[in-house]
Formats: sequence, C-alpha cells, structure tokens
Amino acid sequence: MFDKILIANRGEIALRVIRAAREMGIRTVAVHSTADADAMHVRMADESVCIGPPSAAQSYLNFPAIIAACEVTGAQAIHPGYGFLSENANFVQIVEDHQLTFIGPTAEHIRIMGDKITAKDTMKALGVPCVPGSEGGVPDLETARKVGAEIGFPLIVKATAGGGGRGMKLARTAADLDSAFQTARAEAKAAFGNDEVYLEKYLGKPRHIEVQVFGDGKGNAVHLGERDCSLQRRHQKVFEEAPGPAITPEQRAEIGRVCADAVARINYAGAGTIEFLYENGEFFFIEMNTRLQVEHPVTEAIFGVDLVREQIRVAAGLPLSFNQDDLKINGHAIEVRINAEKLPNFSPSPGKITQYHAPGGLGVRMDSALYDGYSIPPYYDSLIGKLIVHGPDRPAALARLKRALGELIVDGVDTTVPLFHALLEEDAVLTGDYTIHWLEHWLEQNLA
Repeated sequence: MFDKILIANRGEIALRVIRAAREMGIRTVAVHSTADADAMHVRMADESVCIGPPSAAQSYLNFPAIIAACEVTGAQAIHPGYGFLSENANFVQIVEDHQLTFIGPTAEHIRIMGDKITAKDTMKALGVPCVPGSEGGVPDLETARKVGAEIGFPLIVKATAGGGGRGMKLARTAADLDSAFQTARAEAKAAFGNDEVYLEKYLGKPRHIEVQVFGDGKGNAVHLGERDCSLQRRHQKVFEEAPGPAITPEQRAEIGRVCADAVARINYAGAGTIEFLYENGEFFFIEMNTRLQVEHPVTEAIFGVDLVREQIRVAAGLPLSFNQDDLKINGHAIEVRINAEKLPNFSPSPGKITQYHAPGGLGVRMDSALYDGYSIPPYYDSLIGKLIVHGPDRPAALARLKRALGELIVDGVDTTVPLFHALLEEDAVLTGDYTIHWLEHWLEQNLA
C-alpha cells in the first residue's frame, strides 16, 4: 500500500480523497494555485505545494509542476479526482514514465474511451448496445447527407473529442443538417482543437442512465447498479439518483452484467461509468467516463461502499474487496449539485461566504469545501457543494432532501438552492417521470 499520495485537484473532490486516504492511514499532499492558498483541501492535507498562478492551465493542468510536487514530497501515487487531468492519457503516460502510480485506468484505456468513435466501436465489439449512427467520423457535408438519409432524422452531430455539450448540434430534418454540421465542426475545432464529428440517431424522449463499473485490471469486474442523471441543463447534470426510478431489477441485472463483462474483457482497472440513453426499454451507449463521477456518492450510499478507497486499493495492486454477490441495493439516494450561480441566468457568482451551515441528521451527507469567510475564486467551476441524501425508498429520500435543503445556509453568494426547492414541488420530479429534455423545458417556462 502507498505511504503517501498526491491529489491533483481542488475543492470538494480533493477533500473526498483526503478523507478516504486518512482512514486508510495514507498521508496526503495537496497541490494548489495561488488563488487556492486558503482552500479547505490545502488546510486538511498533511502537506501542500503551490504549483502555479490562478489559471488552471498554469497550475492544476501543469504537468511538470505536479510531477515535481510528487518528487519533492515523496508521493508515490497521484489521484486525479474528476475533471482537470483525470482523463488525460498523455498525463497518465508521463506519470507512469516517472515510476509513479496513477490512481485510475491505463493511458491506453483512457485514449480508447476518450475518442467517441473508437469508444463506440470498442463497446459494440464487446456486446454493449449502441445508438445507430455513422461508422466513424464524417469528413464532409456530402458524406453527412448520405449518412443522414441512411439513419434518418432527427439526428445529432457530435464532436469525436467532445464533452459537456460542446460540439453537439441537433438536426431535426434534412434541411437543418448543413447548418448543424458546420456549426458543430467549428465549435469542436475551437473547444478541442479537433473538428472531426460523427452522426447519431437522435432519441426523442430518452433518459440518461449510467452504470457504475469497477475492475481490478486483471480480468475481474463488477457493476454497482445504475444512476439516473436525466435532469440536466445544457447537457450538465444537476440532479442524480440511484437506483433509476424507471429501471426494473431485471433490466438492471442485464445491463449491469453486459457492462461488467465488457470492462473485464479489456482488463480495465479502477472506477468507470458507462453512460447510456434509455428509451422504450432499450439502452444505447453514448460514452464511457474513465474516472470517478461527480455523482458517485449516491452509489456509495445505496451499496455501502467507499469507491475512492477501492480506487486506491486497486491502484496498489490489491484485489477488489467485494464481488458481485456482495453488492445488494439498500434504499434510494439522491444528489443535487449546488453551484455558486445567480438565477435565472445561471451566471457565476464568486465571492466571500459570510455564513455557511451544512445540513445534518440521518441519511444526509454534504460534500463541500466551503467554510465561513472563504472566498470562492472566479477562476474555476462554479460547483461549491453536493448534497446527498439516502432513505429506505424514493419518497423518503425526497422528503429528506427537502428537509436538508431547508437546513442548508450559504450566505454571501447566490446559489442554485432555490432551483431545487422549486423542483421538489413538481409532480414529474416527485414521480420520477422525466426525460433529459424535461428540465430545459421547465426552465424556459418557469425561470425565463
């Protein structure tokens, strides 16, 4: 087992890793920008190293500075959290070249799943159901028109190197395709430096379902059920729950088996999430995230496992501490992402926290790096906390969420807490009868 690990991240996820490591008796190193000198993850780690100015490109994405921090402190492994360098295959290769351990999958697996076309081809070969679409990238508009005629409309144009909704455009009819294709390519080039796009059939009323998998890198893998992340704004998740309210036990067992078998066959190591669109009882693969997800706590809640601890164990060469038969669902869990944003436009709201009080009580977990007097910097993502609740069933979890939101105090900045108060009054949310388009439509009607 490692004696010391470095966390190449910030905020609540850095704290999450520090806590797991401390329970395992492992010392931790926090890295930080000058803007994060007073951040909670810096205060809680055993050691800290400043790696650059506020700009993420010069600090949290700075390969040499992070490797140097490992060498200076004697850290043997790097946990990337999520975001930043968590899915950067080049960084992983550099980590391995310096005889350090990356707490996550191999560079090869990150590369395979980081390119959407390669990922889709790989998953299709492994027996994972996929959305009908083009075979590989679509080089020009003429080819796009031919493919569109074959798979039918509506369809969606997606960047092969895309993510977060960038480089993604909808063509409802053949007449929309020219504009969607050209706009998606331009966005992809600007965002990712790669203008390659592909086409997929657009599903009208799908849910976003993701399956949590975990492999030991030696041909063994398990699944930990699914999460429903359908409540999204601009392709960004805001409300996640497990198990999915629309998924039957039989569907869960089958898609879980398919996913676990797929990652076992490629000797995948660590945590991963296989994401699907789900419609009319069918699952369609869209991508695999080769890292810990923001919403991993809801899975931890219903299975009673520590996924970060398991990541560290597997990276150290230890076997999985549970098998598929050990994993039994207990109750229902929900997570809401709380951002420092001003409604109704969701514009960033950095500033000083004048008062912070986290909710508590049975089945309530608050993952946040806030504290009284902390100044939220304007340079990074606006996520400031995740409120997770767990109850014996979905109605109990919803009631607990409403109660916990009422206890939460974040003064000094605007937050998205009022959004969740409002959503918990909506029948569609209370019954779980929603799709990936529901929240966008609701926002147009209620927060315009």
